[in-house]
Amino acid sequence: MFSAANLPTILPLFPLSGVLMLPRARLPLQVFEPRYLAMLDDVLRSSHRLIGLVQPLNPDGEPLHSIGCAGRVTSFTETDDGRYMITLTGICRFQITEEQAGFSPYRKADIDWGRFQGDLGRPEQDAGFDRAGFLPTLRRYLEAGDMTTDWDRLKDTKDELLINSLSMMCPLSPEDKQALLECATLRDRRKTLVTLIEYALLSGSEDEVMQ
Repeated sequence: MFSAANLPTILPLFPLSGVLMLPRARLPLQVFEPRYLAMLDDVLRSSHRLIGLVQPLNPDGEPLHSIGCAGRVTSFTETDDGRYMITLTGICRFQITEEQAGFSPYRKADIDWGRFQGDLGRPEQDAGFDRAGFLPTLRRYLEAGDMTTDWDRLKDTKDELLINSLSMMCPLSPEDKQALLECATLRDRRKTLVTLIEYALLSGSEDEVMQ
């Protein structure tokens, strides 16, 4: 387990637009670009095996959002064609204080963990979560996007896993994903997610009327 004392002060950065990782959630990724293959080789040799996932501010990749989330490589396989299939498990969000200059093929940055040390604690609860009222809205949203899920499992999934998993999987814009990442509490993230889902449903209804 990580504590504030053993988190590194420098992280390799993996910029990915529209991809969200949150503490204690798992994110499967495939790595194939040479610079990120080199990054992963270095990460697997490190003591912490952490990668900083962060979104670019612009489509060209420059600059980066200042807030990201560190994930630990917890699963790793190599394919016959040289790609790496990995799973990152979210550990803690971070703030970039300064990108490092140098000759590394991938980007690195000095990291400040202070604002997000609560991520290292126990899973969050959301006492105000009206799950029974939320699930019908979620069903309409998923059906509108031709998506399916295991509804029986959703009824029993713990608050944090449910809210964070939906935040990661829902097809939201990069800006919306960033807003969900930066929410201070699970309650804030749930309220933001519900607002985004309701807005998407409303926008879809309006489009149908206009057509």
